Amino acid sequence: MIDYDSVLCGRIREVPYSGIRKFFDISAEMDDVISLGIGEPDFQTPWHIRDAGIYSLVKGFTKYTPNAGLTDLRKSVSRYLKRRFDLSYEPLSQIMITVGGSEGLDLAFRCLIDAGDEIIIPTPSFVCYGPLTTIQYGHPVYVETKAENEFRLTAEELRAAITPKTKALLLPFPNNPTGGIMEQTDLQAIAEVLEGTNIMVISDEIYAELTYGQKHCSPANLPELYDRTIVINGFSKTYSMTGWRLGYVAGPAPVITQMTKLHQYGIMSAPTTSQYAAIEAMENGDKDIESMRDEYDGRRRYLLSGFRRLGFDCFEPRGAFYMFPCIKSTGLTSDEFAEQLLRQQHVAVIPGTAFGPGGEGYVRTCYAASMKDLGEALNRIGEFVAGLQK
Repeated sequence: MIDYDSVLCGRIREVPYSGIRKFFDISAEMDDVISLGIGEPDFQTPWHIRDAGIYSLVKGFTKYTPNAGLTDLRKSVSRYLKRRFDLSYEPLSQIMITVGGSEGLDLAFRCLIDAGDEIIIPTPSFVCYGPLTTIQYGHPVYVETKAENEFRLTAEELRAAITPKTKALLLPFPNNPTGGIMEQTDLQAIAEVLEGTNIMVISDEIYAELTYGQKHCSPANLPELYDRTIVINGFSKTYSMTGWRLGYVAGPAPVITQMTKLHQYGIMSAPTTSQYAAIEAMENGDKDIESMRDEYDGRRRYLLSGFRRLGFDCFEPRGAFYMFPCIKSTGLTSDEFAEQLLRQQHVAVIPGTAFGPGGEGYVRTCYAASMKDLGEALNRIGEFVAGLQK
């Protein structure tokens, strides 16, 4: 018999499973579940984008692409970033195409972190950042953001977390799970703290197009941060293309060169069909972005009103498609609330503890669901809370 504990990488064995996955697996075994747990758009990929992918197959465009991605796609990304966010990147030296935003994050962490380096990670935030750091023998330094600050990272919190070992700051905004954002004045304060250091900024901007009431501001929009910022983005949330597995990275040419080299050895190139579909999305998908965002905004306001009506203290999210209601008034922990709600009322939410320090006492709900499902979910949650009070 092989001793698998001895042959498997110790760093991998120490990484915990995602707290999101646990509730997904439980709900998959149950009937009549309304899932507010998985962060996936409920829209179909717009037809003109699907059609472009189909046409690429009809034409036989099924070969490898250049490692960094199709030249036409990188040019489309460059035009899109300028048009939508006023960001200027040279397409052939500062942009690369990845297998989802997730690969972009993985490449950034692997190309920056040496053993012992520290990465500052605001929390609550998406589940992958800490594990990606520890797998590289780095150390995640968690900075707990607070509801009273609208879950923003403050300059004071950042300054207190920096040490001589700090290699990078991860900025996960618009934020999953809180819906918090960073505005230009917030980023300006961050820039002042980082001035004179070699600390890089990894900016996860996968929800950049999903902001409500204001336009997204990237760290790279600030001249003081442009040369130190790696922008990670993709097509999954913006164009409802989760299964197409396509993302992109924009940043300083010396960094992109090294990330492309690693991508070359580990992946070769992103899916060819997806890249042709993505060109169509970048060039002709602006109206799709607006219509989906308007729909999410209506759901956001409806769900926020519903939670507050049920007596939950709930921060009004200003980005992404998540809500992070405080459930401390129920007397249950986040895990207890999520598991009991799922088993008793068949509504799936994710405990805030899945998203790191600061998550206890909250649950994440995703409003990428129909208004009908959101209304029924609120009814069931109301019944669950009423039952706790008996």
